[in-house]
Amino acid sequence: MRAALAVLSMLAVATPAAAAAPDAHSLAAELLASAEVTAPTATSEPKHAVGTDLFFSTDADHTDVFKAGLNFDWAWSGPEKYLGVRLEKAWFRPVGRHWQDRTRAYFRAADSAGKWKWNVNAGTDGHTLLGSGDIHDEAPLRKELFIERDILETPEGLKRPIYYTFGGAALDLPADENNVFTVVAGLQDFTGRNLRTQLRANFVHVLSPENGLSLQIRTRYFRDSVPHEFDYYSPRWYAQAVPILQLRRFTNSGWRYLLAGGVGVQRDDSTHWHRSSYFNAQLTSPPKAGWSGTSSLLFSETPTATGQSYNYLQLTFGVMHRF
Repeated sequence: MRAALAVLSMLAVATPAAAAAPDAHSLAAELLASAEVTAPTATSEPKHAVGTDLFFSTDADHTDVFKAGLNFDWAWSGPEKYLGVRLEKAWFRPVGRHWQDRTRAYFRAADSAGKWKWNVNAGTDGHTLLGSGDIHDEAPLRKELFIERDILETPEGLKRPIYYTFGGAALDLPADENNVFTVVAGLQDFTGRNLRTQLRANFVHVLSPENGLSLQIRTRYFRDSVPHEFDYYSPRWYAQAVPILQLRRFTNSGWRYLLAGGVGVQRDDSTHWHRSSYFNAQLTSPPKAGWSGTSSLLFSETPTATGQSYNYLQLTFGVMHRF
């Protein structure tokens, strides 16, 4: 069983920062602890691969984000071993204002070194370094280091601009074959003076290993050194706890699907406890004649700058061809 799974898409869909809570969908937030269900795998000589993907998100503050990416890997042996480039065009409409666009280019690669596996997606928007990186092992006491850098999708974030750099570590602490604790700690540095300390702790109880069913408790806490510095959500402190039921399966024909959802609570230094909902659905097709596809839907309730909850919806689609 793998206790913490970093969501690594074959199409390397870039994960955005939510407009009001820029770290809500970062790499660390996507450490989805889950029961392991063995996927169909195939080994082959390195090939080329080309893929395209679309990303769209919207929220109750009327902030819309659309991204279109094109990946070309001149060496591709699987989702954990490739070497190539990515071109991306991003359009942002913060709080219902006019659309703004950015063009980005990345170098992308993934491979292994001994017991460690790593991936990197490093590039630029023409002004500064952007991207993400991750290295981890597959031991029962799983260890991971990660880093991510991106722009804030708020009006001031796009105008100034304001960037964040988020780096940290994750550790799996298995109690037995059906119970695992995962802890994540990191620092998120924003343009300006604010430094956010992030702490997360997840507990996973495998209800049915053969069916990929698990019950999870995900908790999160962060503290800002300079609250309310700009227009992104930055309270003195924030806390969240959400119980989640997750199903992760592979069909006999090779389709992979994941369903996860739950309702918990959240609050910050200026509000009382209130609802925090979460739902995630993913579908990945098996390779067929060199083609494969993936899609996902994410819905969550995230606090705004006023401390109230709002709805956030994210959709992704991708297709890849190996030749």
